[in-house]
Amino acid sequence: MAQQEFSVKRIAPIAIIIAVIIFIIVFWSRMTITVDAGHAGVLFKTFSGGVDTTKTYSEGFHFLAPWNEMIVYETRQQEMAEDMNVLSSNGLEIKVDVSAWYQPSYSRIGLLHTNIGKDYLRRVVIPALRGAARSVIGRYTPEQIYSTKRDVIQDEIFAETKNILDKKYVDLNQVLIRSIVLPPTIKSAIESKLKQEQESLEYEFKLQKAEKEAERQRIDAEGKANANRILNASLTDKILREKGIIATLKLAESPNSKVVIIGNSKDGLPLILGDSK
Repeated sequence: MAQQEFSVKRIAPIAIIIAVIIFIIVFWSRMTITVDAGHAGVLFKTFSGGVDTTKTYSEGFHFLAPWNEMIVYETRQQEMAEDMNVLSSNGLEIKVDVSAWYQPSYSRIGLLHTNIGKDYLRRVVIPALRGAARSVIGRYTPEQIYSTKRDVIQDEIFAETKNILDKKYVDLNQVLIRSIVLPPTIKSAIESKLKQEQESLEYEFKLQKAEKEAERQRIDAEGKANANRILNASLTDKILREKGIIATLKLAESPNSKVVIIGNSKDGLPLILGDSK
């Protein structure tokens, strides 16, 4: 009897160790998890409150109780593209190709999983983008959408979509309008109108250029007229007589022989009658 009790005492620890080893082997895959690069995990606690919304598990190796579960989300930026038919402000149907760059909000993945789930793209991202695009484009005419307001429309769609997704634990990074397709007749009419407007602007530019040139010439002529008026006003009889004397003296100094008669002419200036040849 004592020998049996001794055998049991010896076997019991071994049995426990073997049981633990078997337990670890069987449940190892549920006790450990590796979160890949560009991903993050959220822990579901089976017996203590469900999803842990306070902690996001980063990349790498993690231990967990075998009765708990780690749900892994991709945290890299992702892209979705959507083709949709929308109505302009005047009721014309327009085809728009829009894409969005998005990713789950890293620190709020637990809330995302609790309230929306892993299918958040279909449940919130696509509906938010569609609703914002229809709302924004519906404020503009086909001409504005096609030509002048494309960047403004893109920014407004981004702002409205982001406002929705921020409340749904999703980060929106960018919205891009990749293409806008109008009915052929409307497109031709808009292009024709834009061409006419361009030609009109070019004609107005030429008119403005001609007007500026005419104004320049007028100012130039007025300047010359004013200069002549000032000059004429300054040429008195004494100044003219002085200039005549200076010119006569220079002629007298010339190597050519001249006959100079100093007389009392009308202006009182010397008179050159001829040379000696």
